[in-house]
Amino acid sequence: MLADEEQEEDFQRFLRRMDDITDLVQGLNSTDPAVKEKAIAETEKRLHDQETSKEEESKTTVNRTVINTRASVKDMANAEAVNTDGFLAILEQDAKERAKQRKRNEHLANALKGKGNDAFRKGDYVIAIQRYTEGLEKLKDKQELYTNRAQAYLKIHEYEKAIGDCEWALKCNEKCIKAYFLMGKTHLALKRYSESRQCYEKILQIDPQKESLFKDCMNEVNLEEKRTQDEERAMSEVQSGKLATLFIKELLQKLDRPDQNILYYTGGIRLLTGAVKDCTEQTLFRTNNGFSILKDNEIVRRGFCAERKNTAEVDLSVSLLVLWQAVCAGNENQRLLLTHPDVNAQLPKLLSSGVSEIQKETLALISLYLENENGRRLLVRHQDLTKWLQILMTFVNSTDARASSAMNILSDLTEEERFRTQCRVMLSTGVLPLFTHLMTSAKLVNQAALARCIGIMGNLCADVVIRMQMAECKECWQACLKLVDEYFDVSTPKYQECLFAVLGLIMNLLLESNVIIQYFAVDISGRCMSLLRDKDERIVTRAIGVLSRILPASSSATEEVVKRGVVKKMIKFLKAGGQITSNYGIKTLSICTRSNRQAQEDLVKSDKRFNVLLKLLDSENEMIVGNAAFCLGQCLVVPGAATSLLNSNVVMILLKHAGGDATRPLVQKNAAIALGKLCVAEPRHIFQLRKLNGLAILNSSMKYVHSI
Repeated sequence: MLADEEQEEDFQRFLRRMDDITDLVQGLNSTDPAVKEKAIAETEKRLHDQETSKEEESKTTVNRTVINTRASVKDMANAEAVNTDGFLAILEQDAKERAKQRKRNEHLANALKGKGNDAFRKGDYVIAIQRYTEGLEKLKDKQELYTNRAQAYLKIHEYEKAIGDCEWALKCNEKCIKAYFLMGKTHLALKRYSESRQCYEKILQIDPQKESLFKDCMNEVNLEEKRTQDEERAMSEVQSGKLATLFIKELLQKLDRPDQNILYYTGGIRLLTGAVKDCTEQTLFRTNNGFSILKDNEIVRRGFCAERKNTAEVDLSVSLLVLWQAVCAGNENQRLLLTHPDVNAQLPKLLSSGVSEIQKETLALISLYLENENGRRLLVRHQDLTKWLQILMTFVNSTDARASSAMNILSDLTEEERFRTQCRVMLSTGVLPLFTHLMTSAKLVNQAALARCIGIMGNLCADVVIRMQMAECKECWQACLKLVDEYFDVSTPKYQECLFAVLGLIMNLLLESNVIIQYFAVDISGRCMSLLRDKDERIVTRAIGVLSRILPASSSATEEVVKRGVVKKMIKFLKAGGQITSNYGIKTLSICTRSNRQAQEDLVKSDKRFNVLLKLLDSENEMIVGNAAFCLGQCLVVPGAATSLLNSNVVMILLKHAGGDATRPLVQKNAAIALGKLCVAEPRHIFQLRKLNGLAILNSSMKYVHSI
């Protein structure tokens, strides 16, 4: 080792001398006189020192003849340049050797990292640490080895070593998110809450897109800090001898007795529930291992998990569910309960048990989790929600509060992406058959709950995969049509909500395009035409919305609605309707007038002098403006239509939109086409166009006219 150290010192001295020589050569070749003069002076000094050194050396060794002991500065500079070239070649060769060695070391370090990862996955953290350490001996600046070893140290509670490795990783890469994440976890384990938060804040500073991770981490810190504070407070009250706290501990001890009658445990659980009144009692339940009631007591566990429960087992299960509601309201107990294997497995079974009391309390417990963001995250992470949509949907058959509770839970769950993703699995085989059955049985089920269920399915259509599966389900379309047909017979307020919801669902499904939609297009559009007479403005608006989306799928459907007077009806609604109705109505008209001559003529007759369309052309909504311009352009082929606009400001309006005020290119295009068709159909409009200096825009619009 000593020889190696001496070689390293010699090498470092050699490198420093070569750096000095390189600086002198650069100075001698400098164009700056001051720099060059300074370099010459330094070179002469070095030559003098070198000569003196040689003279002293000759006195202690053999005598020898010294030739040219006073070399010129120029000669020395040339010699130094030669030496430098040789040195650079040596450096280059050394760099290549070092690169090869580093590559070999990196290969070895990666292999050791892989072995460490394998050991880590197996839970053998000590071996993992050894392999990562061996890897670092090969490559000391490998960031991943530090963070991996820190993670292993964290697993075996070597917290200070974990922090040290995170700090080394940050020296390798100051923006290493994993290092800050693990350091935050380690500080949290050491109850250093402020330091933990600072680490997580660093993650957000480095990458603002890690906001979700940041929120999760900060939430964990907040919960852990609260848990610690709660436990300290509870311990203080126990030490003070408060009777309520002693009672909790005493009850848990009694419930821990084995081989008692099931009624004994049920009674004790109910007494315990009554004793849990605030956060202190909830904490004492946890710190005194309250969840062992289910985990360690065979009689309680068997009764709770029994598939077919007798009366005593039903009472026990209900008592447990009520107890968990009491102890899990907004604290650490929520996580402990959901990670309990029996509870995790039993929740879906309890929901579908068919026992109303068990279902009621299970729904109440789940609702408790959905009251806050942390509870929702726990639920979707620790529960397999694949069958939950199907299970909760069955409560539409219930006539009591269970139906409302189930729909509230479903509504909250649909906000979670993980739930929507899991819904895809069972949708075609389990959910859609049940859903279509419920819609076709609308008269027999809880209609208020059904309306909410339909709305929830409509919201799930935001997921493209779910929407596509539903849109391809022929039975689903048939069920929707059946529900619409029955509305004309039932027409109660609750059934009205079902109809409103199903129209919204249809609108969402029509974002897809397939042969099944084309097949049902005539039937759907026909039902919507009938609904235009409804007294409920919300239903009328949605019926128009469905028309605006279904008609592009079928020319036959368009012909049918035109025959039934859709144009006249749309003009009526456009005169009085709000922006949503106007948007749907003008889009419906644009579809009808696109290729149907009767629709074009009907519009000219219904909107004499085009007052409605001119009003829509002044809208701030560009979608409305674009469709209004399109309709106008289509109708100008009707004889006399363009002439009826001679005394209007139509040229100015179209010129404004065609000239580039609109942000949507389609608006400009439709306005330009309408302007060109207007001047072709009635040349007198050109005089107005000249006054507005708009001939250039007209000329540019002619390419659109000729392309039609």
